[in-house]
Amino acid sequence: MTAAKKSFNARLVLITGGSSGIGLALAKLLAQEGANVWLLARRKDALEAARNVLPAMGGQKHGTISADVTDWEQVQAAVARLSREAGVPDVLINVAGAERPGYVQELPLEAFREMMDLNYFGTVHMVKALLPAMLQRGDGYIVNFSSGAGFLAPFGYADYVPSKYAVRGFSDSLRLELKPLGIRVSVVFPPDTDTPGLANENKTKPYETLEAFSSKVVSADVVARAALGGMHRGQYIILPGLEISLYYRLVFLVGNAIYPIMDSTLAQARRKKK
Repeated sequence: MTAAKKSFNARLVLITGGSSGIGLALAKLLAQEGANVWLLARRKDALEAARNVLPAMGGQKHGTISADVTDWEQVQAAVARLSREAGVPDVLINVAGAERPGYVQELPLEAFREMMDLNYFGTVHMVKALLPAMLQRGDGYIVNFSSGAGFLAPFGYADYVPSKYAVRGFSDSLRLELKPLGIRVSVVFPPDTDTPGLANENKTKPYETLEAFSSKVVSADVVARAALGGMHRGQYIILPGLEISLYYRLVFLVGNAIYPIMDSTLAQARRKKK
């Protein structure tokens, strides 16, 4: 797919984490555009419910695959099945992910491994499984979802932030290596998004996070529309919403001065807590 391509009509798109939230919202938009959308997630019941709400016009064929992106063997089997039944995806969108906020001293060690396994290695697994066929074809598009926490570390996410920084770094490496080979890459940095995951995450957020380090919550539909718009324009960095765009520019504008700014923000929140 060249950077000039403006539509995903008739394209085969694979979305991880596609059974709910941003992944499902993006799947609906792509299906409305005429794409053949396949959803990959762990829960079969949620996948079937998600497929049933995808519009199918003009002979589109949508599908689902139950697999755990943290399991390399399951990912390989899922990609092999998709290739047999529908072909090699034109577009891979890695949305699958989770957050587990808390004070660093209280987070169990396994939380750090879980975040890296799902958010980072889940993305790596999908790319590694699909990339050989994309390279053989000389065409493809990979869209990775990082987070606002992938360029600015908020309070209370010591396990999550490294995984999203890793997605950003991986995407930077992919962009440079794959562009000359015909494979396009984008990375999306969504803000706090109204999804089932956010509701669960709010149960363990530290006070300081809620008070001073939470962005304005936007809907999954808003993030999906912004992501798809950036994909149409061939943007590498996609920033859904004005607030996250301002944060991104602030971080790179002020450089190391961001740290005393964050220290001051935290100090104010702690004074309120007292």
